[in-house]
Amino acid sequence: MLDVVDLNIEFHDHLIPETVVYDFDLHMDPGDIVGIVGESGSGKTMSALAIAGLLSRHDMQKRGQIVFNGTELLTCERAKLRSLQGNEISMIFQEPMTSLNPVRKIGWQVEESLRIHTGMTKTERYEKAIEALSDVELPEPEKVYHMYPHELSGGMRQRVMIAAAVICKPKLMIADEPTTALDVTVQAQIIELLKRINHKQNTAILFISHDLSLVKQLCERVLVMYQGRIVEQGETEQIFHHPQELYTQNLIKAIPKIVRNFEMR
Repeated sequence: MLDVVDLNIEFHDHLIPETVVYDFDLHMDPGDIVGIVGESGSGKTMSALAIAGLLSRHDMQKRGQIVFNGTELLTCERAKLRSLQGNEISMIFQEPMTSLNPVRKIGWQVEESLRIHTGMTKTERYEKAIEALSDVELPEPEKVYHMYPHELSGGMRQRVMIAAAVICKPKLMIADEPTTALDVTVQAQIIELLKRINHKQNTAILFISHDLSLVKQLCERVLVMYQGRIVEQGETEQIFHHPQELYTQNLIKAIPKIVRNFEMR
């Protein structure tokens, strides 16, 4: 479904060009759940944004290949890319309050992909939006539909973002630090929700995080990035229990001891 080969990303907005991603490779089949971990500035979000087609084509250079179901995303026409974004490839961002429009009601925002990619009537869009809000386990979805983002809790807003991301039943969903701003209990609920979406819709998930413990709960495979490079990758259990690289070992050591001991049981 997705093949990324030798992706390099170089910024040209300074006097001296700066490479932020080096030789990034990724293969995903339908239904895969893959995690990318690393500290801030490691290149994980840049790689994800490139796959989603959300990086500018003007102030940076991207080399390599990103092939999604036979379409080369780095070189295809903008119209083709837009037809995939929000439809077959969706994205969940870290902070929903900066991603959701504060002056638009929730229903209007959840329906956005349907307005762009389908010819549904207003009634049909409403029914699909209520279904999506219900699927992400928001209480009283009809009421939430008519609310504004500021009227919801952080966890509810993140569920709204997920509802908007899955309403078109995408083949690939990219989740960029989707639980960072949430408390531990809500984080666990969001992880379980992503698992259910993957199981129910066979949606492949690319999960970006600096938190290896969350990645272990959700992902089947892990890529560890450091300074723009993949330094280690493999099955989640292998990476977590038998890390080969010193950087990965240090990431695991950074997990709070009580969490690490619980997960080792």
